[in-house]
Amino acid sequence: MMEELIEYVAKSLVDDPTAVKVRRRDAGANIILELRVGPGDTGRIIGKGGRVANAIRTLLKVEEDAHKGKRIILKIL
Repeated sequence: MMEELIEYVAKSLVDDPTAVKVRRRDAGANIILELRVGPGDTGRIIGKGGRVANAIRTLLKVEEDAHKGKRIILKIL
């Protein structure tokens, strides 16, 4: 579910929604979500001063509570 949420938010922010890809990796006590966007859209996802990226990470904190003991990490590539 969280992959779909991140993909939905990212696609609504970028100029090229077809380039948005989200990949989930389980790494021990962590869940790593890798978000890939087109080369011109990275700044849109990060936002001024990282505000957009931090807002997305805040959304993931809610999901983190549902996965007790697992930390969710967002990597923007």
